[in-house]
Amino acid sequence: MKNKALEDRIADELRDFLQSRRTLHLSTIDENNHPYASYAPFAIGEDCLYVLLSDIAVHGVNLKNNAKAAVLIVEDESEAQTIFARIRVNYQVTAKCIAFDAGEEYDCAIDCLYKKQGERIHNLCQLTDFNVFKLTPLRGRYVKDFGRAYTIAGSSLIGESIEHLRDGHRPREVASRSSLL
Repeated sequence: MKNKALEDRIADELRDFLQSRRTLHLSTIDENNHPYASYAPFAIGEDCLYVLLSDIAVHGVNLKNNAKAAVLIVEDESEAQTIFARIRVNYQVTAKCIAFDAGEEYDCAIDCLYKKQGERIHNLCQLTDFNVFKLTPLRGRYVKDFGRAYTIAGSSLIGESIEHLRDGHRPREVASRSSLL
């Protein structure tokens, strides 16, 4: 983005939006390379997201077997000004399972999750089937409204740069089909 002040404002809006959400939608890939959609509570780390997933859950197994995934964090329907342009951010991510005995890295992730999600995190992480995953963005897209979409370049939640997508919606050159419906 050529306007540094605008890029900084968009980055701040994106940070605030991420802080306001408690769950994310997660798309993982199963052993047959088929997508699997689910959701999970999350926390924000330093340039990453953390989730605590069970080995019983399909998405937990999928992430252990394939580190490629996608994340969608979206405005609640009841808060949206229009259902067609809910505020959202999506990321292509790489997942890393953080071992229970990984020391400071594990403790930091659990601390982030606890601060965001509460006491339930401490109860769940005591169960042997629960694993912490660090989701590191590869790239993303932030959408605020029609004509207000931004690519997020770089391996962080805010990116190394944010670029406004200017090419997009254009009217069709044929007559409207609405009169046929």
